[in-house]
Amino acid sequence: MTSRLSTMVRRVADGEVSPSALVAETLRGIEAREADLAAWVRLDERGALAAARELDGAVRAGPLRGIPFGVKDIVDVAGLPTECGSPLREGQIADRDAEVVGMLRRAGAVPVGKTVTTEFAYFAPGPTRNPHNPAHTPGGSSSGSAAAVGAGTVPLAIGSQTAGSLTRPAAFCGAAGLVAPGLPTAGFAALAPSLDSVGLLAAAVADLTLTFTALTGTAPVVAATPPSLVVWSGTEVADVEPAMTAAVAETVRLAEERGARVTGLGLPELTLALVAAHEKVMAYEAVRALAEEARHPRQLSPQLGELLATGSRISDEEYYAARAVAHRHRPTVLGLLAEGTFILAPAAPGAAPRGLAATGSPVLSRPWQLLRLPVVTVPGCRTEDGLPLGVQLVGHPDRVPELLAAAEWVEELTRAVPAGRGER
Repeated sequence: MTSRLSTMVRRVADGEVSPSALVAETLRGIEAREADLAAWVRLDERGALAAARELDGAVRAGPLRGIPFGVKDIVDVAGLPTECGSPLREGQIADRDAEVVGMLRRAGAVPVGKTVTTEFAYFAPGPTRNPHNPAHTPGGSSSGSAAAVGAGTVPLAIGSQTAGSLTRPAAFCGAAGLVAPGLPTAGFAALAPSLDSVGLLAAAVADLTLTFTALTGTAPVVAATPPSLVVWSGTEVADVEPAMTAAVAETVRLAEERGARVTGLGLPELTLALVAAHEKVMAYEAVRALAEEARHPRQLSPQLGELLATGSRISDEEYYAARAVAHRHRPTVLGLLAEGTFILAPAAPGAAPRGLAATGSPVLSRPWQLLRLPVVTVPGCRTEDGLPLGVQLVGHPDRVPELLAAAEWVEELTRAVPAGRGER
């Protein structure tokens, strides 16, 4: 997908469009698609337009001046409810912005509303549909943010990830996604605090780079040489579909053709151990983070109720043993991620599954989330019937700009992968 955010930044900077006109244009586009997409819990037209008008005459309004963005409804926006996809939080108004929302505002961006989340960012889906085929799931839990970006109705959205809550919907909806454990989660409703991470969604990796640069003040990096790729098939933890396997293989072939050094990850025992440990850590922490909600079991989905029941059976000793798995194996994985080296893998087992009753499997994200590694979902590959097939690139936590540069390089490759290559 072509860069939308970067184009909007240029239009505002050149005086082609004012911030208020850009926000109004975006709100009209959202409303035109919303009946089919159901990506938004609520739009804040009045607040967004008022904020944008204040930016119309501003000279120093930040690098994202006037850029509209959506906010997953587990993330606080001052004056708006944070309802977490649950009747238990209905009408609970946030009195301040989440820290990342505030950072985006200071960069000049404008929140236009709250996007649909699965219940408490777990598995029970909301009403959102996949923008590429409404009969298919958009993924979860950042479903509304990913669908809105994938549909092109908003150039930027905040999501979150605890297991595969950003990587998977980005892959299913054809968006670029960044899981950024280094960004602050203050103002996010917690699910598993040691795993919860900020996520960003945009149309293209270049847009993620622009946003990350605006948020952190770090300089963007241009890849001077082809990256080294450590390829993970994921087949020891998931039934990866032939179309996804073929898309990754074709991306790897093109990478080698253009000078990348490619090796295999191997280490299936390590990834299996990380997945199992992630599941324990997540369930143990969730039952404590949602202790108040657990007192109202009839108002919880079966999916969330099962997670909390599982978490209540995990002992302190089992939890700390699972955390120790992460501490033990993190140096091994960081050692693989030398400068210029990244793990390339499927972002999900395949394209978005048909149906809206489930959101797909997060298992291919669990190892990297347990280790708190930054991940970029790279869009571009597709099935023969047009459903996106995202791949993920995993990098070192101290080198996120380098990860984004490598992801832009890989994104160029995925655009050359023929749709449906290798499907049976």
